[in-house]
Amino acid sequence: MTVAADDEVVDDEVVDDEVIDPFEEFNRAMGADGDASPYPGFIDARRLGPILNGAGEFAALDLAISEEGADGSTALGALAADMFTAYSYEAVQAVLGDGVNFSSSGYSEFIGAVMGRSILEMDEPEHREYRGLIQQAFSRRSMERWEEELVGPLVNGMIDEFIDDGSVDLVRELMFPFPVRVIAELLGLPHEDLPEFHRLAVELIGVSVDWDRALAASASLKAYLADIVAERRRRPADDMISLLIAAERDGQRLTDEDIFAFLRLLLPAGAETTYRSSSNLLYGLLSNTGQLDAVRGDRSLLPQAIEEGIRWEPPLLIVVRTAVGDVDVCGVRIPAGSVVITNMGSANHDDTRWDRPEEFDIFRERKPHIGFAHGPHMCLGMHLARMETTVVLESLLDRLPNLRLDPAAGPAFISGMTFRAPPALDVLWG
Repeated sequence: MTVAADDEVVDDEVVDDEVIDPFEEFNRAMGADGDASPYPGFIDARRLGPILNGAGEFAALDLAISEEGADGSTALGALAADMFTAYSYEAVQAVLGDGVNFSSSGYSEFIGAVMGRSILEMDEPEHREYRGLIQQAFSRRSMERWEEELVGPLVNGMIDEFIDDGSVDLVRELMFPFPVRVIAELLGLPHEDLPEFHRLAVELIGVSVDWDRALAASASLKAYLADIVAERRRRPADDMISLLIAAERDGQRLTDEDIFAFLRLLLPAGAETTYRSSSNLLYGLLSNTGQLDAVRGDRSLLPQAIEEGIRWEPPLLIVVRTAVGDVDVCGVRIPAGSVVITNMGSANHDDTRWDRPEEFDIFRERKPHIGFAHGPHMCLGMHLARMETTVVLESLLDRLPNLRLDPAAGPAFISGMTFRAPPALDVLWG
């Protein structure tokens, strides 16, 4: 999906004379296969133990993604032969929380080629130093200003485009495109550059679909951003790029290459995971009308609804780590060099921690989940994601009275085996 200069959403794009639909192409690559769900398999796996030898449900997948608020990927086939999968909440928390015995460096070979050297692949102390610089662009003051001046007007402007129609597929027309537009605004990109930026963003995110095209998109984004970064170094503006340029910690500053890598990595995080997590929450509410009515009548319930949505259906199920040395996890010996797939989806459905974990219930007892990962690499952009989701849900409930699933469109469902999201949310209102 691309966005034309007049903000009209264009479903298809032409690449080398071939008409493709990046939205569908990317979903297929992410393991989307109808309404198939991996969760029954996770239940069976947890009965066998907290951490098992092998890749489990992910053995056939080509992609494994990490967090850090700027998600990237790595080919499982390129990883070490010794592989384990952590399924229980305790095991996943133990691996992700241990930055000494488990390394993130395995992401460098695959993702580094596309994104550049980024926070995704860094271990301590480099990771801590780099994160300290990057997070200065995500201050509470900036978040409040972005919500009022940027995200709110943008979302409402997009709703304006279909509000008179009475029905729409919210995924295609709002949930999928709006996070990319938010990023473009945060970076202070010229409005006329949005169509090209959106196209490159989709191609970069679809690295598993077309490796060469993703590399070309990465190079094009760097060339495009280089001119903007150079301009912001000469004349700072009120945008995220200027904040990153100005960031300083103990005399250290971000280089241009650091900024290019982070901004390229921001696209999968800021666009891909936010669109999926907000869509999953919306599906949960639309499918449970009593809870939707409760949130509609009492907006103070939104924060707990957002957390339940992320617990129940995190947008990304797995994070990969590599054992630095021999280490025990929940009584299981992990040899040095082994790859450990931490199954955050399974951890968030661990029935030793939550009652009825397969159910969406915004009123359940609040307990920390692992939807934003855990430990040193916990999602850097989680507050931005929560804010964007709050804005889009508030706007939909305010402006589309009696919002409901369209019964004529067939049953809605969440799809995907690594990334999870509804492929469509056809709704009515009024």
